[in-house]
Order: sequence, then C-alpha cells, then structure tokens
Amino acid sequence: IVLDAPEKAALGLAAGQPAIASDVLAAGARLQSQLKEEGHALAQVGTPTAWLRPQTQTLDVEYVVHRGPVVTIGTITLSGLVHTHPAFIARRLTIHPDQLYQPSKIEAARQDLASLGIFSDVQVADMPPLTADRQMPLDFAFTEGKRRLVALQAGFSTDLGGRAGVSWTHDNMFGNAEQLRLTALITGLGGSAQQGLGYDVYADLMKPDFGSRNQNLSVRVEGIRQLLYSYRQTALLVRAGIVRRLGRFWNVSYGAQAEQEQIQQMGMTNDYTIVSLPLSANFDNTGLSNPIDPATHGARVSLGATPSMSLNSHTAFFTILQATGSTYFDLAHLGIARPGRSVLAVRAVVGSVQGASTFDIPPDQRLYAGGSATVRGFRYQGVGPQFPNTKFAIGGTAMDAGSVEFRQRLFKSFGAALFADAGQVATGSAPFHGTLRVGAG
Repeated sequence: IVLDAPEKAALGLAAGQPAIASDVLAAGARLQSQLKEEGHALAQVGTPTAWLRPQTQTLDVEYVVHRGPVVTIGTITLSGLVHTHPAFIARRLTIHPDQLYQPSKIEAARQDLASLGIFSDVQVADMPPLTADRQMPLDFAFTEGKRRLVALQAGFSTDLGGRAGVSWTHDNMFGNAEQLRLTALITGLGGSAQQGLGYDVYADLMKPDFGSRNQNLSVRVEGIRQLLYSYRQTALLVRAGIVRRLGRFWNVSYGAQAEQEQIQQMGMTNDYTIVSLPLSANFDNTGLSNPIDPATHGARVSLGATPSMSLNSHTAFFTILQATGSTYFDLAHLGIARPGRSVLAVRAVVGSVQGASTFDIPPDQRLYAGGSATVRGFRYQGVGPQFPNTKFAIGGTAMDAGSVEFRQRLFKSFGAALFADAGQVATGSAPFHGTLRVGAG
C-alpha cells in the first residue's frame, strides 16, 4: 500500500537510518495506531519481515498491512450500572453513534466517565463484528465504587491550633453522580491565634452537569464558631454557586451567599446579616490531578470580586476584590537537578475593599495577613493594624503579600523548603501601603 504523510510520520522509519530491531517493531505498532485513528478499526500491521543484504550492509524491511474499511461508531451499550442512571451516563458521553471510529476519542470518553469519581473501574471494548453499514458497536463496562465513606480528620498548626472531627460522604446519592458530605469539626485546640474551642459543622451537596455539561452546582449550609484574638464569631452561612469549566485550564464560578452572625470584638457585641454575590475566575495549568500535591511547573491565577451588603444598624455596601497568583519553576530546566526534585515557587496576593471604610465592614469581612497563606512567621491575622496595647487585629481594607520559596525533595518520601514572605495591611482602599512585615524560615 501507499502511505500518506501522517502514516509515514507515524511509521517513523527512513532509508539509511540504523537498523535497530526495537525501532522496527515499534514502527509497525505506531502505524497500526495511526490507521485506527483514521477510522480503520480493523487495521492490522503484521510482524515485519527483514532481508539482510551483506553486500551493501543494509536490511530491507517489509510490513504486511491490512487497512480494512473506514468505520464509524455503532450502538453504544452501558453495562454494570447498578445505582447510576443510564440516561445520565448517555448524556455525559463525549462520543456518539455515527461518529468516526477513533481510539483516542473513545479513550478520552472513558477517562471522562472515570473522572466522575463514582466508579472504581471503567472499561470500553469493541463489540465485533461490524454491522452491514460498517459500524463498530462499543460496550462501556462499569464497576461502581462504594457509595458511603466515613473519614476521620485531624490537623494542627501553631497559630490556629488543632482541629479534629469526622465526615460522612454519600456518593452518587440520586444516581447522577451527586455527592453529599456531612462534616463536624472541633477547632481551636490551642494555637497562638485562638482564645478557646470552637466548631465548624457543615453539609455540602454537589451536583455535576447542572443545566449543562462541565457545570456543577454546589450548596453548603454551615455553622461555625471561632474564638480568634481578632474577634469571636458565631455564624450560620448558606451558599449556593455554579462552577463552570472553560477549556483545559480555566473555570469560573458565581453564586449567592447569606450569613447571619454574631461577633464580639473589644467588648462590643454586634449582630450582622450579610448577603453577597461571589464571582471568580481561576486559571491552573500545573497539570495536577490531586490538588494537594506540590506543583513543579506551570502557574495558578485566581481573580475574585464579591459584592456584599451588610444589614445592621446601618446598611453598608462594599465589594471585596482579590487576586492571587503563583508560579513554579523546576530547576531541572537549568540542568542542575533531577526533574521534580528542586523547585522554585513564587506567590503573590493582593486584596482591596471598595465602597466602605474599615469600621463600616463586619470584622470577618475585613482583610488580614499573617499565617501560612500570607506571611509565615506571624500568627494568623497577626500582620496589620491592631487595637492599642493589645494583639487584637483590627483588619483593613487593603492588603498585599508575596512569597519566594525553594523546595527540595530529600530521599524518596521527604522534603524541605526555604522561604521568605512579606506582607502588609492598610486601612485605605489601595494596596501596597502599611507596615511591611517579613518572615523567613
């Protein structure tokens, strides 16, 4: 047969190159994959035959190739579904009957279904023979995972102290990959920024493909009590929002939140009712499937705006603007380390509150710095204006912070980091003002 340009490129062999057996065998496999990708579902490339020509010290290679007909996808069957609605999976599928048979797109559809998190295994297989109109039936076979999970949680930081609790998760609750999670935590177990025990109790409901594909609905009802040095808060929050994925790297979210709270600060007790409309856009090209794994390359950017209204003795309208960004550089690109072992990380965050002054805003809505997310070396909310002769933070209406960190992997399962952080909080609406604080470690 005569190969076209993409097929020649897939074969990857040319006259005059060294005759290496593994290369010759791999070339046949690549050609077969390319033919299948062109829709030749039954394409076969046989084991090559070689003839040695001692006079010229060359090797002639022959492949027996059977293209077979161009095939489209036929009937798609779904097997193994127990609690999951077949209609939901059918809507979720990214391939459809009459579409050109392409293994890469079939595999992408399989991986997309596996990413729902409700299956322990997803497999797809051809179901020959071809139909009379040259269609290949497919079967997706599912093994559903456990639907209920109980997990214990525990953590400790020197400023926020310890937290411990339990969560109960019900996956695939209504048969459309919904998830309900109930969590109860005790907080404030020690810590330099805490004045006593608190709690955080919440229920999360997530529904995927809400209204359209790649769009999730999330709802949270939360009760929280925390006794910080900055303020003491007891609150009930209800929020609902949409998260929509835009392409590979971007997602946007929007929603509504209502909060009823009581806050004690410097001997004063106030009740607040706050309604807000949080909006955000997020970019992430670090390529991590697990968000808690440390990134070694790429960047993350988040832009947010939260118009809010506080209803108490007088009404305050304000908007919280915040931008965060981080980027990661693997020193392996400079040839001085192995890939993923030595990484330089840079992070920055800038925030501003528009429309109201510091004391017109409820204390929990003000901007603070200090702690692991902004300036390490200072306790949580420990950077910025404080009430006279106390370590109680006032908070502000502008803040900025930055960090440079060198991360080094040690052996197989250990690592260390060197960092320098800096940040400040101001009572005006413009960031990059205030008393700059620096932490290193």
